[in-house]
Amino acid sequence: MSMSGNRGRSAQAGTPAPLDGLRSADRAALRRRGAAATLLAALGVAALSAAATRAALTPRLNALEAQAAAARAETRDALSDLAVLEEEISRLQTVSSFSAEFGIPADLAAAIHEAARSENLEPRLAFRLVATESAFRQRAISPVGAVGYAQVMPATAAWLEPGVSVNDLFDRETNLRLGFRYLRMLLDQYGDTRLALLAYNRGPGVVSSMMARGEDPANGYARQILGTE
Repeated sequence: MSMSGNRGRSAQAGTPAPLDGLRSADRAALRRRGAAATLLAALGVAALSAAATRAALTPRLNALEAQAAAARAETRDALSDLAVLEEEISRLQTVSSFSAEFGIPADLAAAIHEAARSENLEPRLAFRLVATESAFRQRAISPVGAVGYAQVMPATAAWLEPGVSVNDLFDRETNLRLGFRYLRMLLDQYGDTRLALLAYNRGPGVVSSMMARGEDPANGYARQILGTE
């Protein structure tokens, strides 16, 4: 091999790469420009002016933005559907748990749970109220004339919902709705669950009068429901 050939190879090997003499910031800028050029090439856009490049890219960008918007909408719909499903699963699990705990049919447990939620009443309190009042008997009638699951007095029912008859109180949904509505009103009035329950059992007039005289209206009823008096 000739010396001239060796010298040629040595010179070639010692030649710096095109970017070696540049500062790191300059090299990075060149690489960014190279990446942009690659992107433009991939999009089928030649080296154009800024205005021409925007015009060439706009249809593709619009299409991509439309696809992204559609994907976001589908995701929102899917998340909304998932939330509804999870809420329904939770409700059914709760109803099943109450059904097993109190030994009652699932449809009755579902009706009590739904009526309690509709009247903004804590479900467990609602179940314990019905258990104490009627032992979950739809046609229970007390010696003083209270009717049905929640043992609603006909006069109270007519006051809460004018036109309701005694026979209407044997309807499950009507009885639960009015009984729970009345308890909700008493809870709002007294601001105390124990006193509200005592008023439900003894009447608000009796409870308020006894309290005004400094007497305790407790009679064991609240303890049956709450476990404490």
